[in-house]
Amino acid sequence: MSEPKPPDASVPESVPGDGPAPEAAASGLMPGADLAASSASSATGVDAVDTSDLTSTLDKRKTIIGAIITVATLAVVFLGIIPKFGSYADAWAEIQQMSTASLVALGLATIITVLVYVLPYQAAIPGLAYKPAFVIRQTSFMISNTIPAGGAFGLAVQFAMLTSFGVALAVATAGIAVTSLWSLLMTLTLPVFGVLAALTTGEIEQRWVSVAIIGIVATVVTVVLLALILRSEPSARRVGELGNRILAPINRRRAQPWDAVGMTLDLRNSTASVVNERWRWITVSNYLVVLAQFSILWFAIIGVTGRDPSPLTLAGAFAAFAISRMASMIPITPGGLGTVDAALIALLVTFGLTESVAVASTLVWRAASFVPQVCLGVATFVYWRVHAARSRAQAA
Repeated sequence: MSEPKPPDASVPESVPGDGPAPEAAASGLMPGADLAASSASSATGVDAVDTSDLTSTLDKRKTIIGAIITVATLAVVFLGIIPKFGSYADAWAEIQQMSTASLVALGLATIITVLVYVLPYQAAIPGLAYKPAFVIRQTSFMISNTIPAGGAFGLAVQFAMLTSFGVALAVATAGIAVTSLWSLLMTLTLPVFGVLAALTTGEIEQRWVSVAIIGIVATVVTVVLLALILRSEPSARRVGELGNRILAPINRRRAQPWDAVGMTLDLRNSTASVVNERWRWITVSNYLVVLAQFSILWFAIIGVTGRDPSPLTLAGAFAAFAISRMASMIPITPGGLGTVDAALIALLVTFGLTESVAVASTLVWRAASFVPQVCLGVATFVYWRVHAARSRAQAA
C-alpha cells in the first residue's frame, strides 16, 4: 500500500464553527496534494523538514487578487452594511461602559477558547503532545484567518511543522484531513442546532429552516459517503467512480484530469484508522471549541448590556451564533471576517438586542476571538522557525 497523499493544498486549515467555510472542505477528497507534499518532501517520516522554500507555496497572484477582494468586501461590510444596523459611535459608547468584572469574564472565556482550540488537533493526531499541538494550531489559525488565498502556504506550513516535531508524514496527512473534514461537519450541523434553539424562543423564519434543511442533507450525504469510503476498499472505489462520473464534464477541460478514485482511496488509506478509533473524541473536542467560542459572544453581550440582556435569551444568542456560521461558507474573506459579523448582528437584533448593543457585542466578540489568536499565531510561528533552525543545526 502506497503512502497516502496530503490533502488539497487549496484548502486552508479550519476553525471549527467559525467557518472553516473556505477551510472546511474535506481535504482528502480534493485534488492538489502535490504542492503541499513538495514542502514536506524532505521528511522521512520523523525527520525535520527543510523550511527554506515554504514561501514558494504562496501563490502571489492569487494572494494579491484575494487581498483586493477581501479589502473590498470588508469595506462594504464594515463601512456600508454594519452602519445600517447602528453607528460605531453608539457601539463604542456601549463598550466603554463594560465593567471590570465583565472584562475579566470575557478574558477568561478567551483564554479557555485558546486552550481548548488545540484539542481537535490532538484528537486527530494520536500521540501529539499539547505544546507542539498548540504551536501548530495557533500558527495555522493565524495563517488561515489573515492571508487571502493562502491555503497552500498554510497547509505546507502545517506539514512542515508536524514533521519537524517528529510526526510521520502519513500521520500528519491523516490528522489534517480528519481535522478539515470534521470542521466541515461542524459548519454544516451548527445551523441545525441553531434553528432548534430558535424554536424555543418563538422566533423562527422560513429561511432559517431552509438553511437547517440544507445542513442536514449535506451532513447526511457527507457522513454516508465517508462511511462508504471507510467501509472497504471496493466500496471506496465505487464512491470514487461515482465522483469521476460527476467530474467528467470538468475533467474534459483539464490537461490533468482529477482522479476521484485515487483521491477516495488515499482518503481511506490515510484516515480509516484514526476515524474508526477516535471519532467520538474528535467530535466532542470540536464541539467544545464551538461552545468556548460561543461563551466569548455571550460574555460580550452580558458585558455590553451590563445586565440580563432580556428579551435576548441564552438560546436566542446561541441561535444567532450558530445560524450565522453559514455565512462563513462564503469564501470571500479569511475566516468569514465581515460576512459572519454582518449576519450575526442582524440575527442578534432579530432575537431582541438593540442595534447599537448588537453591533457593540459583535465587535467585542470579534476582537476577543480574533486578535489574541492571531497575535499568538505570529509568536508561535516565530518560535517554530527558531526551533526548526536549531534542530537543523544540531542535525548537521
